Amino acid sequence: MNKVIKVSNLNKSFVKDGNRIEILKGLDLEIDRGESLAIIGASGAGKSTLLHILGTLDHPTSGSLLFDGVDVFDWSEKKLAEFRNKKIGFVFQFHHLLPEFNSLENTMMPALINGMSKEDAGKRAGDVLDEVGLGDRLTHKPGELSGGEQQRVAVARALIMEPDIILADEPTGNLDTETGKKVEDILINLNKTRNITLIMVTHNRQLASRMSRATGLRNGKVYAIE
Repeated sequence: MNKVIKVSNLNKSFVKDGNRIEILKGLDLEIDRGESLAIIGASGAGKSTLLHILGTLDHPTSGSLLFDGVDVFDWSEKKLAEFRNKKIGFVFQFHHLLPEFNSLENTMMPALINGMSKEDAGKRAGDVLDEVGLGDRLTHKPGELSGGEQQRVAVARALIMEPDIILADEPTGNLDTETGKKVEDILINLNKTRNITLIMVTHNRQLASRMSRATGLRNGKVYAIE
């Protein structure tokens, strides 16, 4: 399998009250195209920081992040934003839906930002919402949806640009077990049927066991979990 992501000697630190705090320390990680990877670690281990860097939402202090052999942090912020919009879908623990917009409109947002016509974006959003089981909730606003339905809208929004990679940060952490399982099933099925590379930060060992590989994060570096 070919490597879609290669992280080399990644460091991330910040200064607080005059003290330098190191979060990631010379981290190395390779991820195959189409793989599903769980990243496990204690709170404060830097899992979300790593995910934000993988998604180009944050920059490392030093080190390289290669996508298909290209160091994306050599690009301008404009080119990075375009890459992020087209290639990466994000699903967070909190859905971050806009409360004044309905399911269809929330799902359409990345496509509209990319310049797609409202008609085409609406059709694609409707198809994706139907795929995640919300074909009958298109005109419902977030406040009219259950927590699980809101998170499925967030998954649909992540999918609308047909990304190569989905990054999920505790996507079921705010849901009850049964509802969370449905969201898990959707993400894992997308990985298998669409060959989307799925990278998920989770505390849930049972969820991690459903992924093709799990890696731990501690002391700023990753380690293999058997």
